[in-house]
Amino acid sequence: MRIAISGAGVAGTALAYWLHRTGHTPTVIEQAPAFRSGGYMIDFWGVGYTVAQRMGLEAQILDKGYQIESVRSVGDHGQVVAALDTNIFRNLLGDDFTSLPRGDLAATIHDTIVNDVEMIYGDSITAIDQDDNSVRLTFGHAGPREFDLVIGADGLHSNVRRLVFGPDADFERYLGCKVAAAVVEGYRPRDELVYVTYAVPGRQVSRVALREDRTLALFVFRDASPEISSPKAQLHNRFADAGWECPQLLAAVDSQDSSQGDGLYFDVVSQVRMNHWSRGRVLLIGDAAGCISLLGGEGTGLAITEAYVLAGELHRAAGDHLRAFDAYEARLRPLIEAKQSNAQQLLGFFATRTRFGLWFRNLALRAMNLRMLTNLFAGTVRDDFDLPDYGI
Repeated sequence: MRIAISGAGVAGTALAYWLHRTGHTPTVIEQAPAFRSGGYMIDFWGVGYTVAQRMGLEAQILDKGYQIESVRSVGDHGQVVAALDTNIFRNLLGDDFTSLPRGDLAATIHDTIVNDVEMIYGDSITAIDQDDNSVRLTFGHAGPREFDLVIGADGLHSNVRRLVFGPDADFERYLGCKVAAAVVEGYRPRDELVYVTYAVPGRQVSRVALREDRTLALFVFRDASPEISSPKAQLHNRFADAGWECPQLLAAVDSQDSSQGDGLYFDVVSQVRMNHWSRGRVLLIGDAAGCISLLGGEGTGLAITEAYVLAGELHRAAGDHLRAFDAYEARLRPLIEAKQSNAQQLLGFFATRTRFGLWFRNLALRAMNLRMLTNLFAGTVRDDFDLPDYGI
């Protein structure tokens, strides 16, 4: 089938890989003028890691990844107030675990399709008209085209979802937080293979050292308003007086040349809740259908999993897209809803409201070094999902 995919992120490119591998003709449409890197550091494990292994990408991902040794919570003067040995995660998950910038993972998947799949950059879908036989797409720049199916893999603020299912407000659930991430050059100090985090009530900033003398900074803060305009002004308003290295980190973000680096990623922390993920010949995957939010820590791995399962169900259904869409949703919805529930419970870790909450969080961080208590945490990181083998 001719299948249009809106979005050249992890979900869209992974889906294009599996569709091409199973004999379909995918076309990826991305409104950005070129492939976008950047984003925050992710921990990569679970079923998404297994799918990456089936794609033959494990060695490349590990080469780009970082084996973070500890998570360190610091006070106003950089003193360590709590630390967590990340080997506890390896004890829970085995060796199939690494940390890497989201953009590096996306680039690895993108490279698998760039020579085999039609990629349209700098354009977007403006209208979707479907009948029993096909879907007609109208574009902002190119002429209209017909496809057999359309897949919305275009993220939290999905254009396809808005055109086919309705406005964002009907599905997006703002969790009261915002997030910003940037990669800066030459920042000091550096702590190799350590995720350093500092928090005051309602605000948290973290940094992690990357290769080539780069540092990734991550800001999370509570805000009653979901407005995302003037991101640097919002960061200064919330973090300029927060203490620790916040002024230096803000200055580093301000001084970076976005034309040479990865720019500033800034967005709301939200979830997407929908009763159905498909309508006729149009289906949503990844964050467009069931965003679990940054707080869940596994959205990228889930996107890769969803891409594999969708391609597998289309293969198994021998072209019956309605049967494949129903099977896809029935298989994945319980997993996505469980991950969304876990993510909401972690909100207090990323943006703790009170000083007592911060004290308790640091106590919990230290306690997790104990094997017996770590096992109680296992249910939030292990994937309760039987990944099918579609023979593809």
